[in-house]
Amino acid sequence: MYAVEVRDHIMIAHSFKGELFGPAQKLHGATFVVDVAFFRKELTSDYVVVDIGRAHDALKACLGPLNYQNLDELPQFAGKQTTTEHLSKYIFDAMANAARTGELGPGGEGICKIRVNLHESHVARAWYEGDLA
Repeated sequence: MYAVEVRDHIMIAHSFKGELFGPAQKLHGATFVVDVAFFRKELTSDYVVVDIGRAHDALKACLGPLNYQNLDELPQFAGKQTTTEHLSKYIFDAMANAARTGELGPGGEGICKIRVNLHESHVARAWYEGDLA
């Protein structure tokens, strides 16, 4: 299996509901380092997994509307806990859509799996990984 990974980051604010979250129930900030890996079984005729520049552009387009935002105030997260796990799936869905709609350019149609890894600190991270049908 071949893979290409791109990286970016976002700075957000959010809060959580429920005793499970302790002090994180209060509004707080987070800086997430976001890694997205695109997997293919075979390389394209150009010997790549996918165009790295287009993959990075697609990631920036997904993260841009979240950067420097209070996620509690965004309609796409209304009624949801914006945990690291939930955000990784949200980004996965956007990247899967980019692969399916041609935003990644030639080669995007051959992506068979994507992994989105969110580093919430130097000691903790969460990810969502899924196959593309």
